[in-house]
Amino acid sequence: MLTGEKLGQAIAEAIKRKGVSQRSVAAHFGVKPPSVQDWIKRGTIDKAKLPELWSFFADVVGPDHWGISQKDMANMGGVHENVSEGPNQNGPYPLISDVIAGNWAELCDNFHTGDAEDWIASTKNLGRCGYMLRVYGKSMENPGGRYSFPDGMILHVNPDLEPMPGQFVIVRRESTKEATFKRYVLIEGKPFLEAINPDWPRELKYLALQPGDVWCGVVVDASIGSLP
Repeated sequence: MLTGEKLGQAIAEAIKRKGVSQRSVAAHFGVKPPSVQDWIKRGTIDKAKLPELWSFFADVVGPDHWGISQKDMANMGGVHENVSEGPNQNGPYPLISDVIAGNWAELCDNFHTGDAEDWIASTKNLGRCGYMLRVYGKSMENPGGRYSFPDGMILHVNPDLEPMPGQFVIVRRESTKEATFKRYVLIEGKPFLEAINPDWPRELKYLALQPGDVWCGVVVDASIGSLP
């Protein structure tokens, strides 16, 4: 298994391949950003966090990236050969309205059980103030594409992550004080919110970010109705 500077280089490469920021990695692991910087510079990461590290980056790198075999990873508490446990459940998180989502940063700490439409578990860690939001309308529906979010689908939102181009995001429009769901893209270096429905009116397909718009979170998962 890699150690020291080589482990740090492997962590840096995994972060690059996954397309996430050091800040979002820190939020996922419940540590401060300088700790992630130490992982990269010195390879100094708590051994207890290694299985979670392998799991978090399993979609972009395999066991060989860390200098170990899949069998050794299984023996050390990482992924298992042939047999795997069911997904961990996180939460539950509140299912809220687009108006509440638009002011979530101010409401999170004072939100009560009865204030939500429902409370739903997620297989993703949405952070301390994670929430769920229901899709309305057809602007993000694309049945023939890789991603499609039909009316009624429930979005799993992590407000602690730093939005990256290409990700699906929740943004509060200053003009309406409500949250909107779109894909964050850059066009000639300028930020836009994209509706992925190929039949969406051209004049509404790309919305330029406006002064006063506020990031309300990154969508990390989606489901139809409640998760089991």
